[in-house]
Amino acid sequence: MVQIPPSFSTVDAIYQHYSDYRKDWRRPHLGASQIGKPCDRELWYQFRWAAEPEFPGRILRLFDTGNLEESRLVADLRNIGVEVYDRDPNAPARQIRYSDPNGHFAGSLDGVGRGFIEAPKTWHVLEFKTSNTNNFKKIKGKGVKLAKPEHYAQMQMYMRWSGLKRAFYFCVCKDTDEIYSERVYAAPKVADELTARANRIIFATDPPKRFSEGGSQSSGPCRFCTYRPVCLSGQAPVKSCRSCVHGAPLPSGGAWECERDNRELTFAEQETGCERYERRI
Repeated sequence: MVQIPPSFSTVDAIYQHYSDYRKDWRRPHLGASQIGKPCDRELWYQFRWAAEPEFPGRILRLFDTGNLEESRLVADLRNIGVEVYDRDPNAPARQIRYSDPNGHFAGSLDGVGRGFIEAPKTWHVLEFKTSNTNNFKKIKGKGVKLAKPEHYAQMQMYMRWSGLKRAFYFCVCKDTDEIYSERVYAAPKVADELTARANRIIFATDPPKRFSEGGSQSSGPCRFCTYRPVCLSGQAPVKSCRSCVHGAPLPSGGAWECERDNRELTFAEQETGCERYERRI
């Protein structure tokens, strides 16, 4: 007799666990890992917490696979004699974190390392990624700058903030476990442009122009964008001080204020908003 599988299986329960215990999606800052994306409007919506990303448990588990690969690569490098620091010496439980002077543009390094065969005496920013076979082939063929500009931009900001002049990029193919590596040189002009872009987005009071303004929005970055319903269909944003007309980022310390009450807001207050909320978007 053929057994009919239950409607909710053990595997489903595993995926559900990832959904139930995922990290809070509200990032306090605009991330260096995001600044290389092509659409200013998407980044503005993200910084303003306009919509909650919706990922099924399987995808959340896939994201965690990338996180697990970081510690494996750190171990691999140490095993061959590379000196690696992947934690803040003043707070060993967390990664090394940097931010722009305004405190709103920030990121956390995967690590820094020295002792590579290619340049034994040079300290490098370390960036670890995973990829499927198709994207991995593109990265190998074109290099990270052309194939993954967001990864290239991320490393440029980390080099700017850390003062280092080199980065070492490692990408692991999730299908074959092949490792691609590439040394990346600091490009100060690129870092200047990225910083200017971040500040323009952070302090913009209204959404920037759409990436596909006047063109097709059924492909490219618009197609699967988290903020598509807000951007294109007029869906109301998630209620918070950041999507309110009275909420505004302060120029330092990563702080926000309520311009109506003329006071600084706690992170908890930013999350919930108040009864006098007025949507900005």
